Amino acid sequence: MANTNCLRCLARPAFPSPNILNATTRAGMGIQRRAASKLAKPSNTQGRKNEKVKGQKTLRIKKKAPVKTGKPPAPGERKAMRKRIVLSNTNALEVEGLRELDSKMLGEWEESVVRELQAGEDDLVMQGALGLLEGEGGEAKGEAKVVGKVVALMGSTVDSLRAVEAFKTTQGWGLFRRPGLLIREESVALSKKLILSEEGGVLRLVIDGERGTGKSLLLLHAMATAFVRGWVVVNIPEAQEVTNAMNDYAPLPGTTPTLYSQPSYTATWLSQINKANLALLSEMELTLTHNLPIPLQSNISLSRLCELGARDPDVAWPVFQAFWAELMAEGRPPVLLSLDGLSNVMRESAYRAPDVSLVHAHDLAIVNHFVGYLSGEKELVNGGAVLAATNRSHAPRSKSLDLMLTQLLEAQVGEEEITEKDPFEKGYDSRVEWALGVKEAEASVEADVEGVETASSPSSVKEVKKEENVEAAVEKVQTVPGPVEVLKLKGLSKVEARGLMEYWAKSGVLRKTVNEQEVAEKWALAGKGVVAEIERGALRMRI
Repeated sequence: MANTNCLRCLARPAFPSPNILNATTRAGMGIQRRAASKLAKPSNTQGRKNEKVKGQKTLRIKKKAPVKTGKPPAPGERKAMRKRIVLSNTNALEVEGLRELDSKMLGEWEESVVRELQAGEDDLVMQGALGLLEGEGGEAKGEAKVVGKVVALMGSTVDSLRAVEAFKTTQGWGLFRRPGLLIREESVALSKKLILSEEGGVLRLVIDGERGTGKSLLLLHAMATAFVRGWVVVNIPEAQEVTNAMNDYAPLPGTTPTLYSQPSYTATWLSQINKANLALLSEMELTLTHNLPIPLQSNISLSRLCELGARDPDVAWPVFQAFWAELMAEGRPPVLLSLDGLSNVMRESAYRAPDVSLVHAHDLAIVNHFVGYLSGEKELVNGGAVLAATNRSHAPRSKSLDLMLTQLLEAQVGEEEITEKDPFEKGYDSRVEWALGVKEAEASVEADVEGVETASSPSSVKEVKKEENVEAAVEKVQTVPGPVEVLKLKGLSKVEARGLMEYWAKSGVLRKTVNEQEVAEKWALAGKGVVAEIERGALRMRI
């Protein structure tokens, strides 16, 4: 019987097996399977890219170093650029008929001082413009033609002032053809005081004032006067550099309390002194015997002595002491000892003692030397002056210094009520009072008065004569150095402001007509004549 199904039909099942799938189904399932595996396990292909395969070379491109077109600045070059002073501008106009601050001008002021003394006028009183005898209109007698005018500085004076770093970077010297100074009433009075101190008296003065009133410029005027008169000028240009712990220092053996020398700074200081006073020091020879750690000839000049100290910082301080002893010898010229930035030395310095405590600025040998003459404890034998100027721009605040200057100024003016100390304030420093000569004078006067009372008692008549004791005590009281004098600088007068603006116009810097209206406007906007604000409003903020 024949089979109804063919053999081919019997060879394959009637329904497809689930294990047998077509190509499309298998491809879709493979894609899903690979996607699931990627989600389940992170791929390591990223990490394998950086793996080094044997026999395979990789391309590595190294970045080239930037090309240096110039050499790096040498040590000290940036500081020299920061402190660079430009004193001449060839583009500025030459002011015709400009007088110079020379011996002839100072001789006229000296004759004026002699006439005033011969006429029996009272001594200069520290009031207003440093004891300037004022006439009608507030102008000095005999100096009305000079006050309010700008005078030029001689070339030799400019070189000496540059050597002692009297010029500041913020004073705008590069705007004009040559350096010049405005003659103020305070300038004439200060020059007269310096001339009077040549006879043996010592002027001890602190220049104070608000920011921008010209304190450093007045100090520069005093140094220029001293150079013209043939003085030896010893200047500390910036007190901050002495106390900010940027110089090497070492304790001086045999000093109580311990003083600290600054060898490198002292060596640089001696070099500046030598350059500024070279013409004068080269003519003076040694007259004393000194015990120095270096061999020294007996007939060398003081200029050579300064060179030896500037060459070796280790012996700089002993050499400076020998140099100063020579200046104090008999027959030497007067000395001007000056410092700018007084508040920096009326507090603790940034140096550390061996017990990690802060070293007071008065324990630094250079500062101690200056403060000794400012206080009156030491005296300039051959006459001269000790000047100090405060700084209101970036100087630290000293409560003791501010209080002492206020009290001294009130006493000079004759105020009945003197500002007292705050009883709840603990920041006062007694060493500041000593530095300004306040405590020392009071203690000396009290001791002398007690001596007078003791000598006048009946029990002391048997030992010494009463009259001799009284006269000696009174004479001693009169010779006790009193407190320092204080000069409070204020703004310029309108006459001085007009003279300064006329000089700017003649130099081609101020391109406006200088009349009463323009002067009054700039004078009022500058806080009643603050010289720095006048310069800012008229020159630096010009549109």
